Amino acid sequence: MTPSRVASVVALLCLPLGAAAQDAERGRMLYETYCGDCHYVRVHKRPRQDSRVKDLADLRDIVAQRATLTKYRFSLDDKEDVVQFLDRSYYKFAK
Repeated sequence: MTPSRVASVVALLCLPLGAAAQDAERGRMLYETYCGDCHYVRVHKRPRQDSRVKDLADLRDIVAQRATLTKYRFSLDDKEDVVQFLDRSYYKFAK
């Protein structure tokens, strides 16, 4: 594990659980730490018509499916944090 990943994991462990719910910044750290090895950010920049993600429900479904492919056991809050990060950063479904 690279030093930056170790730092991300340590930062995640230091976050209070109540404050971390639906936190896009925590979602970014989770995404970069556990999804970044296989998943490139540019996949989220596809034209809308070429994307499997058509709405927030699709994004939640895909995050839940992909989370099972990592070595980390994502909680429901973890998955929602990743969804919030991806939505705020790329998809912009939530108003």
